[in-house]
Amino acid sequence: MGEAKTREYFTCFLIEKAMALDNIFIISMVFQFFAIPLIFQHRILFIGVLGVIIFRAIMIYFGVILITKFSWILYIFAILLIITGIKTFYISDKQFKVQDSYIYKALQKYLNLTAKIEGHKFFLRINGKLCATPLLAALLIIEIMDLVFAIDSIPAIFAITTDPYIIYTSNIFAILGLRSLFFCLAHIVERFHYIKYSMAIILIFIGTKIFASHFIGIPNYVSLIVTIGVLSLGIIISMIKKN
Repeated sequence: MGEAKTREYFTCFLIEKAMALDNIFIISMVFQFFAIPLIFQHRILFIGVLGVIIFRAIMIYFGVILITKFSWILYIFAILLIITGIKTFYISDKQFKVQDSYIYKALQKYLNLTAKIEGHKFFLRINGKLCATPLLAALLIIEIMDLVFAIDSIPAIFAITTDPYIIYTSNIFAILGLRSLFFCLAHIVERFHYIKYSMAIILIFIGTKIFASHFIGIPNYVSLIVTIGVLSLGIIISMIKKN
């Protein structure tokens, strides 16, 4: 498809992959909170990734339709990206707590949660009452949190390109590796603390680029160079600080 589309793809892929680190951290916290044995984590992640593929496809589909009909929506995305980037600087040190999340509280309210785990079952009948197991609770929280992250990442991708093929393939290939990436990085993801700051800078840059492009022509390779450079800097600083 040419050099331009290649640059767009890799820029989108890298942004999505970097944002997946937050997903890995959340997944790790959820598994720890519900004490999900390793043998059952694979199935939850497998189903979770399938759900992500479907939900991302739906979000991207409607996003493309909206941008095609209303091009000014890109400027709203730009504002959201800048706000999200600025906000990331202030919340980067705050730790996600499953027990304090609105999602967990809602599950407690509307589902009969049990702490009992019996094989791969998502539901158990206890004393005649149907109860949701920790496996189902973990899966639902992971899926919902991914939708929350997608609200940040998908606008960033639309700011790079509006080609639905590039958007979807870069998203899906980044997500498909999430399951394997989790088992590789689950125990060391906290070491990459400064990547969050890198992502904040990238989001602000992409949002600003949309407005700047209205006045001056900015080559599409600039986004790829900035993304690679800022992410690399975040990784290097994280490694130096930890050592």
